[in-house]
Amino acid sequence: MLEAYILATILCGFLGIIFKKNLIMKIISMDVMSTGVIAYYVLVASRGGLLAPILGETNSRAYADPVPQAVILTAIVIGLSIQALMLVAVMKLAKDHPTLESDEIEKTNTP
Repeated sequence: MLEAYILATILCGFLGIIFKKNLIMKIISMDVMSTGVIAYYVLVASRGGLLAPILGETNSRAYADPVPQAVILTAIVIGLSIQALMLVAVMKLAKDHPTLESDEIEKTNTP
C-alpha cells in the first residue's frame, strides 16, 4: 500500500511538470517527483531490515543496508542544489519578462 502512495506521488509530480504552465509550479512538481523517487528508493533499500548495523552486536538480525542511505543523502543534496539553480534562473526570467507562464515567455522569444 505504501508503494502505491509513493508511486502516486511520483505520478503527481510528473503530471505537474507536464501540465503546469507556471515555472514555479514546474519546479515544485519536480521537487515532489524527486521526493517520491527518494522515498521509493528508501522503501526498497529498507526491505532487509530496519535496524542500524552497529559493530559489536552479535545478534543475527535483519539490518538495513547503509550504502543506499548514503546515496540518498547525496541525492537530496544534489536535488536541493538543482532546485536552487532553477529558482535563480526563474528569478532572472522574472526580471526580463512580466510573467512566469512558459507559453507567454516562448511567444516573446520566438523569432
